[in-house]
Amino acid sequence: MWKGRFQQETSALLQQYSESISFDWRLWRHDIAGSIAHSAALQKAGLITAEERAKIVDGLSAIGAEIEAGTFQWKTELEDVHMNIEAELTKRIGDAGAKLHTARSRNDQVALDIRLFLRDTCDELDALLTEMQRSLVDLGARYREVIIPGYTHLQRAQPVYFAHHLLAYVEMFQRDRDRVQDARKRINVLPLGSGAIAGSTIVLDRELVARELNFPAVTQNSMDAVSDRDFAVELLAALALVAVHLSRLSEDVILWASSEFQYLKLSDAFTTGSSLMPQKKNPDVAELTRGKSGRVIGNLVSLLTTLKGLPMTYNRDMQEDKEPVFDSIDTIRTALAVFAAMLREAHANPVACAAAVADPMLLATDLADYLVNRGIPFRKAHEVIGRAVALCGEKKCELTQLTLADYQSLSPVFQADVFEMLHVQKSMEARKAIGAPSPQNVAAQLARWQSALG
Repeated sequence: MWKGRFQQETSALLQQYSESISFDWRLWRHDIAGSIAHSAALQKAGLITAEERAKIVDGLSAIGAEIEAGTFQWKTELEDVHMNIEAELTKRIGDAGAKLHTARSRNDQVALDIRLFLRDTCDELDALLTEMQRSLVDLGARYREVIIPGYTHLQRAQPVYFAHHLLAYVEMFQRDRDRVQDARKRINVLPLGSGAIAGSTIVLDRELVARELNFPAVTQNSMDAVSDRDFAVELLAALALVAVHLSRLSEDVILWASSEFQYLKLSDAFTTGSSLMPQKKNPDVAELTRGKSGRVIGNLVSLLTTLKGLPMTYNRDMQEDKEPVFDSIDTIRTALAVFAAMLREAHANPVACAAAVADPMLLATDLADYLVNRGIPFRKAHEVIGRAVALCGEKKCELTQLTLADYQSLSPVFQADVFEMLHVQKSMEARKAIGAPSPQNVAAQLARWQSALG
């Protein structure tokens, strides 16, 4: 493509080092779509005839069909997806194919392709995140009566509904969906027509191309258009947060499925055994997902590092944007699909959950609230219940086993009705504030999400 300037063939070693066809071939569909739209602008400008455009469209469609069928031969010496398709088109239809690159550079061509690819990816990710939310809501709905200990510092804190815990992740994944869709807005701008850096003296109708490709806007600065990868960074940042949320959920699943907790039973189809210990049933989906989160976070840092020192405009360093982008997308796509499938076959263990939530210490804060409702300042009430817990330690008993005299020795405000506070169900029914896990609130949230997710 640059033989007019160079007298020597490109080194085979350099070809191997600089090729990107081994990974950017997956942009073929978007490259063909962009070229077809570009040919419409070339025809309108009188640079190709209607007959030539028909040859271009038919030729590109035939190449696309061969790629789809897996019969197209990619050539490393042609470097990338753009040149492979253009060279094959020119070989097949002659001069009409050679005219296709008029007023276009690989700089704005690849910027277009990656935007088209990521726009489609955003829609796919939204569907996968939605399915992940559905799996969490469905699991919570199946066990809407189950209560488990909630944890802070990985210590038992207060009782919550199992469904309420799962719904926390539904909220997280909704924010992820919002971020992906917000990133899509900045992806969805047409860069084609910016050329290599400063556009072209051959003026094409960029708005026509935008309409052909369903872009609502076109870029306004040619230098920014070809050097901008902010939109890719944004999506990688959104995916990094998806990975973090999946990793946190993985940790909960790993704990819940352990012999120490036994809150959750995972299907044999989504667990593995040990090559040595026959009793083992390992939560590999959750462990792998937790591990893969590091790759996704690393891909974000990788792209930021690639971009941070680049002068305007396009630099070959930017070829390094695709592999981290593709890897993060592939990793998150698979993680969401397999995790949702695992949750659909998971079962809570109500017996183990009930045994854990029977711990009266989970209701210590309720006892403090009891005193507050009778006029004791919260800080003082907190201290009183702390002394009650310490007394339980001394007497080797539970809060439910202290006598009324024990409680009144700590504060004369305590009356016989204090023991009514030491029931989990009563505690849950009292948690009526917006966002709290009362039975009514949890049922309403499950219904809201079931309706919203369809």
